[in-house]
Amino acid sequence: MTFSFRARGRVQGVGYRAFVRRQARAQAIAGWVRNEADGSVAGLAGGQADALAVFRDILRQGPPWAFVESLDWEPLIEGESLPASFEIRP
Repeated sequence: MTFSFRARGRVQGVGYRAFVRRQARAQAIAGWVRNEADGSVAGLAGGQADALAVFRDILRQGPPWAFVESLDWEPLIEGESLPASFEIRP
């Protein structure tokens, strides 16, 4: 399963991307995350359904210094090829 996600709120400049990468790797999730020009953080995540459910809940919480106002979480019918390990993209 592969999902696209976008977190909005205070998610840039607070270590949110590094937090997402650490949590993804802990859940054995492949994919990537990056900052967007509109101030959100977006990415793709692929893995087992149970791990993705845990990951989605973690993204909603964020690290203590972030404030996640909303999290969009959409399944992808045809996903792009994901990197073997979760990465931060520019």
